[in-house]
Amino acid sequence: MEVRMTPHRALYLLFAALAVALLTLPARAQWTPPTPEELSMTSQPEVPGAPAVYLYREEVTDDDNHNYSIYARIKVLTERGKEYGTIELPYEAGGHAHIEVTEIVGRTIHPDGSIVPFTGKAFDKLIEKTKDNRFMAKVFSLPDIEVGSILEYRYRVRFEDNYFISPEWLIQSKLFTRKAHYQWRPTVHSLYTREKGQINSVQWFPLLPPGDAVKLQTYPPIGQQGPRSVITLDIASVPPIPDEEYLPPITFASYRVLFYYSEYNNNTEFWAKEGKNWSKEKDRFIGPGPAVKAAAQELAPASDPPIDRLRKLYASVMKLENTDFTREHTSSEEKADGNKEIRNTDDILTRKRGSGAQLTELFVALARAAGFKAYLSTVTSRDHRLFLQGFLSLSQLDSDLAIVQVDGKDLFFDPGERYMPFQHLAWTHTLVRGLRQTDKGADFVDSPGETFKFSHIQRLADVQLDAHGEASGSIRFIYSGDTALNWRQRALRGDQTSLNRQLSESCERLLGKGTEVKVVSVDKLTDYEEPLTVVFSVKGPIGSTAGHRLLISSDLFEGMQDPTFTAKDRKYGVYFHYPYFAQDVVRVHYPPSMTVESMPKPLNTQFQKMASYGMKVEQAPSYYTIRRDLAVGEVLFPKEQYGDLRTFYTGFEAQDREPVVLKAAPVSASNGGN
Repeated sequence: MEVRMTPHRALYLLFAALAVALLTLPARAQWTPPTPEELSMTSQPEVPGAPAVYLYREEVTDDDNHNYSIYARIKVLTERGKEYGTIELPYEAGGHAHIEVTEIVGRTIHPDGSIVPFTGKAFDKLIEKTKDNRFMAKVFSLPDIEVGSILEYRYRVRFEDNYFISPEWLIQSKLFTRKAHYQWRPTVHSLYTREKGQINSVQWFPLLPPGDAVKLQTYPPIGQQGPRSVITLDIASVPPIPDEEYLPPITFASYRVLFYYSEYNNNTEFWAKEGKNWSKEKDRFIGPGPAVKAAAQELAPASDPPIDRLRKLYASVMKLENTDFTREHTSSEEKADGNKEIRNTDDILTRKRGSGAQLTELFVALARAAGFKAYLSTVTSRDHRLFLQGFLSLSQLDSDLAIVQVDGKDLFFDPGERYMPFQHLAWTHTLVRGLRQTDKGADFVDSPGETFKFSHIQRLADVQLDAHGEASGSIRFIYSGDTALNWRQRALRGDQTSLNRQLSESCERLLGKGTEVKVVSVDKLTDYEEPLTVVFSVKGPIGSTAGHRLLISSDLFEGMQDPTFTAKDRKYGVYFHYPYFAQDVVRVHYPPSMTVESMPKPLNTQFQKMASYGMKVEQAPSYYTIRRDLAVGEVLFPKEQYGDLRTFYTGFEAQDREPVVLKAAPVSASNGGN
């Protein structure tokens, strides 16, 4: 089981006073005695078949002691629930906070009430390593777990004395929670940031079920100290995180409370001032400086049409190394190359490399140097979250875009996304909200979407059947837009061998087991303005036999896939990553010993004006051809549309599985043998 431990928002804060009186929380009993009902329970009515449930969860953050503690009690209900006895506690090693996971204790309680204490030691596991930090996890396993056991553990997380971490209460988890208690005691001392001075208040952004609310209690000051506040939440019967296919980013839908220290009094004040500060800071880095100005004049002469000039500037940035997909160079490597600290876009241009954010800033600088009105935008990538305007933190804005005015119109660009075509955005950056620079500071912005024609995949099969139903031939996949971007960026993270393996496996999953697939060629892998073409050779069975008949799914690529939507109802709407257009052409040549007995009927169907499907069949003396088109034009389908959407998908997926029936010619008596 994963236990979230390190909040991603932290402020480096210093005490205003020289001396600090540390106050401790009242001690509570280390363990909770199990009740007879807890020992004997075998299920939870709200979640039938659940592998386990939280009987109780507790998180207490104590600012003045610079730590927080976690306490959990889990009831194992099935064999699969025993997996929750292995606990991983993630934390970040390095950085200013010097986070330490300590005081790990645990025990297993059997259904008969006998107790087996945890006497082992947690080991450190490396999850990810970056230039500055290591992301680790403390891992331990509770002993002697069986179905019906209660798993109980607690631990404490400590950090530097001059460091404060505002908590993030993640109320929902994979398991149903019977009861939970959360508490935060903010420090009583005046706090300052190095950048903005004194912090005025503690604020929070809640996403909770109706009827549940965060409570704030204020106690009188003690001595020289100011009033003490205690923030709590007690909640019961918390459902697990939704587990449906095609969900929006789960952090958008799950219950949680996000806290932060703030020097602002309200939402409007925060975004106005922080947006303006962000814009000024970015302008200082973007410039442009003399090196960028000289490069812009050389790359994009004023005699060229505006869009062509931008295209040349964009291409020049795309040629540079994007360290998001390679690696950041260490300070010693930079020093050996004669490079100093990066201070502006001139330094990025000189190094010929930078992060995705830095390359986006460089493109804005080049556009400005070429005479365009160009602005930076920072948005929230929707692969894992959505922008929350009520959450007063810039930390949720994690991706940069460029906005350039041409003929009075704002055009959006994504140069920090390696291999992104000109004047297009990666799907994670479409239809999202964030901040953008303006002539007067900053304002909110909504990024545009892409049409279904941008992400286009064509799958073309041309195979020859032998008399035994074995097929051999070639398959060509042609990817455009986000479908191409996916494979191009995968190639950056491995070598040609690993790319070919992944491509072959993706084709094998479509064709089914027993089919031998080999990559013959990969064209236009780095030419991001052109479609990516992959050619496979294939060999193996493509149908099933029934007597003297061979049954082949109409669409070789979709006929063996599981249905997209099986549940009759949904709690949430359907969320696709991006609109797309898929076209399949399947041509099967059959031997003279076979004839076509039946073919699927053509079908054209549509779901409102949001999606359409069409299949048609062509037959010739020695082969047949299936042509299939599927266009999905929307990203989000509301819950109320699910029934009709499911009917649409069920209908065309049944058509994909409709068989072409080939019949073997009977063996004549003269050829029957002796």
